[in-house]
Amino acid sequence: MTRKLFGTDGVRGVAGEVLTAELALALGRAVTLAADARQGGRVRALVIRDTRESGEMLEAALAAGVTSAGGEVLLGGVLPTPAAPLLIRRYGFDVAAVISASHNPYADNGIKFFGADGLKLTDATEARIEELLEEDAAATRVAPDGGIGRVRTLHGTQEDYLRELHVRFQHLDLRGVDVLLDCAHGATYRVAPEIFRRLGATVHVMADEPDGRNINDGCGSTHVAALGEAVVAGGHAIGFAFDGDGDRVLAVDRTGAVVDGDELIALAALHLRRQDRLKGGGVAVTVMTNYGFHSAMRAAGIEVATTGVGDRYVLEELRSRDWALGGEQSGHIIDMGFVPSGDGIASALLTLEALDGGDLADRSGMEKLPQKLVNVKVGDRDAAMTDTALLAAVDAESAGLDGRGRVLVRPSGTEQLVRVMVEAPTAEETDDVCARLVALVPGALG
Repeated sequence: MTRKLFGTDGVRGVAGEVLTAELALALGRAVTLAADARQGGRVRALVIRDTRESGEMLEAALAAGVTSAGGEVLLGGVLPTPAAPLLIRRYGFDVAAVISASHNPYADNGIKFFGADGLKLTDATEARIEELLEEDAAATRVAPDGGIGRVRTLHGTQEDYLRELHVRFQHLDLRGVDVLLDCAHGATYRVAPEIFRRLGATVHVMADEPDGRNINDGCGSTHVAALGEAVVAGGHAIGFAFDGDGDRVLAVDRTGAVVDGDELIALAALHLRRQDRLKGGGVAVTVMTNYGFHSAMRAAGIEVATTGVGDRYVLEELRSRDWALGGEQSGHIIDMGFVPSGDGIASALLTLEALDGGDLADRSGMEKLPQKLVNVKVGDRDAAMTDTALLAAVDAESAGLDGRGRVLVRPSGTEQLVRVMVEAPTAEETDDVCARLVALVPGALG
């Protein structure tokens, strides 16, 4: 094929331009042909989505594609992404599709697939789907041998998801906890407030009135400042901000300070370690994780594995090591003991479980080092990363920060950028080191 459709999290683009109804239909056909029916009959596919206005169009097109290839479709409605693997497990689906562009603006949308094992599709399966797309485009389509499939509504999916959360956190008593939830006008807008209420919390909600276009618009985990202001103004004990598809979360303490994924993972790891529930004694994080996290885990005797950026790489590391806990600074937190996916709601509840009635403002899980990240536009990111002067400077600065901080210089995976990230004991030293390295990036534009 001339280009690769699948990125690190499915197929994504502007709805109606890049991600068209025609492409969604073709993807539905291809994923059905690539899947294996569990009972040797029709492929059974689950489709869920977030609140974007294009979701219904893509849902209909995807369902048409699946049924045109002989599969059966069950529509689960608006649900967070982590509900997909839970529903696969409950109902025995052969494949599930989530229609969402996560934290992106409403005009974007995406389709990501989960297999019968509840995991995102492997690179090999995605490559096979792309091959089938190419073959399908060149072939005359005919009805499948077993006939055309059907589309039905799967009722009760929200309750199914809520039940799984309630079972996992059945011992968590939130009576007396005043919480403010920012649902990003997205997939969590019904289920997040409900599970907190069921566990006894006093729940206040913002960004819970989706209109198809306001998802992630000045709200949610990518615009968490609004939540911080609202927590302070309302005198709430804690706040949580989800993203559009509900697979990530950031927190805000009662002072309005933002608590990122690194700190939430540290709290969870130390809590689970104290209770002898940290499977394998380790945690997996990405190269962007703050140096302070590594220091805290080292002091606690918790092993840390580091992966590339992306929750799928964290998940791969957890599976290879048979560990349970991992995640990203952005708020993707995976607890394999619950679901093999980031789950913002479950992560928020795990945070409250770890606090055990304490105040998030008094957290002591880790001490963050000042961090600075500069994205340098370049003409050729690969050429820039082979420059001997830059590489020598990275080595020298890293040696100077050994045991106190770190340097990370890497190319972007999607843009012509070189990302320069520095962490040091003081903001001044962080700025100085970062400035010296940025000045050495060859081919910088503007």
